[in-house]
Amino acid sequence: MKICVLGLDCAAPEVVFGDERLTNLRRLMSGGIYGRLESVIPPITVPAWMCMTTSQDPGSLGVYGFRNRSDHSYEKLSFANSASIKAPAIWDYLARQGKKSIVVGVPPNYPPRRVNGISIGCFLTPDTVKNDFTYPPNIKSQINALVGEYPTDVKNFRTNDKDRLKEEIFSMSRKQWQVVRWLLKEHEWDYFHFVDIGLDRMHHGFWNYFDPTHVQFVPGNPYQNAIPEYYFWLDEQIGAALELLDEDTIVLVVSDHGAQRLDGGFAINEWLIREGLLVLEEYPAALTPFEKLRVNWGKTRVWSEGGYYARVFFNVQGREPQGVIPMAEYESFQDEIKTRLEALPDDKGAPMRSLVFKPKELYRHVRNVAPDLIVHFGGLYWRSIGTVGHAKVHVQENDTGPDACNHAQYGMFILTAPNCALRGEFERARLLDIAPTLMDLAGHEIPEGMQGRSLIADHRETKARTTKDTK
Repeated sequence: MKICVLGLDCAAPEVVFGDERLTNLRRLMSGGIYGRLESVIPPITVPAWMCMTTSQDPGSLGVYGFRNRSDHSYEKLSFANSASIKAPAIWDYLARQGKKSIVVGVPPNYPPRRVNGISIGCFLTPDTVKNDFTYPPNIKSQINALVGEYPTDVKNFRTNDKDRLKEEIFSMSRKQWQVVRWLLKEHEWDYFHFVDIGLDRMHHGFWNYFDPTHVQFVPGNPYQNAIPEYYFWLDEQIGAALELLDEDTIVLVVSDHGAQRLDGGFAINEWLIREGLLVLEEYPAALTPFEKLRVNWGKTRVWSEGGYYARVFFNVQGREPQGVIPMAEYESFQDEIKTRLEALPDDKGAPMRSLVFKPKELYRHVRNVAPDLIVHFGGLYWRSIGTVGHAKVHVQENDTGPDACNHAQYGMFILTAPNCALRGEFERARLLDIAPTLMDLAGHEIPEGMQGRSLIADHRETKARTTKDTK
């Protein structure tokens, strides 16, 4: 049985399930199961899509976001790419059975993975003209012949030029979905997986124009319908893709995480300096990225990286080059900083209700160099700001340019299959459950290493217990 996964990066369940105009998605919902989908922690595009397809948590993959510490030195940060993921994905398991896959834009996919089939790079591709972004390489020329230059992302999507941004997102999406239809129709596949990154870019660019609860929302603004317009466009593209599928194909429409308003940013390194945990040789005269600060490592105990969430690192004796925290005090110090971060107020003095996680309590395995703490400020309603030079710790500026939303812990899924007896809204589904569920529905044995459960098997076991209890 074939499997077709249409990924909508950052798709918000409240929008997908709340807009009656999305008729093709409604048709899928009426014939299968759907609901909110709990993402991993942190709910970040990299590594979330690969957590989905491998059924491994971020710690087990050893990838905690786009940027990760390469070692325990202070300056070496590496950017995740396709080689960062060592665990086998669903298409690797299927390849062992001779099944062919087409993987399009599933992050991180640069350099393009070698699969038994076709692989096309994701938004991390530097330049689709200068770089090979397909496997096998000859697919690149075929794509160019079909759509011209193939875009994997919109450049500088954190911008105030919203007209340009919207136009380029739609232009990118038109080309990508044209390639998707060509691949579905003209090439052999047993497993197909495409990720539309355009929706994520729309959310980051326009959520403040769309969400009435956003601090920057102005009723009647000219971009108020930009996001609903893109959802409607996606629904049309999904409908066109469905027309190319056999009736016995398993279809999954899914997001890696959701979207929510961004109330502001918390300048984590600014706060650490004020608390005496991060010590500088000199305070900067202007806003300065952390990597350009002159840090007194001999007196520093804690530092952090900005982003959608905060990665908090400790300066530990015998681990970091100039570590100051004795290893014997590590756990008590970790508890202390966790408590202090959880107690932080918002800009109005009310509890921020930040979520602070210890990797060893969060993940089945902790590989490579993990943060010592992971922080979701205000449950991700606040972004982590890594720059220093702010007059306050609660800010509206962003390290990387204008950003209207943050990621939400819950994405969405809609799943239909001819052999799936489940119907209607499904609760308690997790991102890690997707791969084992697809393997189960397609009649394949679920690999022992997968951490999730099959939603279908779970239902069968519950039904069997109920039947047994009634006898």
